[in-house]
Amino acid sequence: MRSVKGETFELCHILAGLFELTPEGGEPVVYKAGDSFVMKPGFVGVWKTIETVRKICVTVK
Repeated sequence: MRSVKGETFELCHILAGLFELTPEGGEPVVYKAGDSFVMKPGFVGVWKTIETVRKICVTVK
């Protein structure tokens, strides 16, 4: 799934599952339960779900 962020920051904490996030023009990063990350405004990339994901996300402008 293609992911395009607008003008907000998104902080995510992964509760369960496994996925790969590849920023446009960058290398893929695999995230799993216990991992956290921030997507900055203007982020463009591809989200590939490997196992069903449960997450908590906070969006901040």
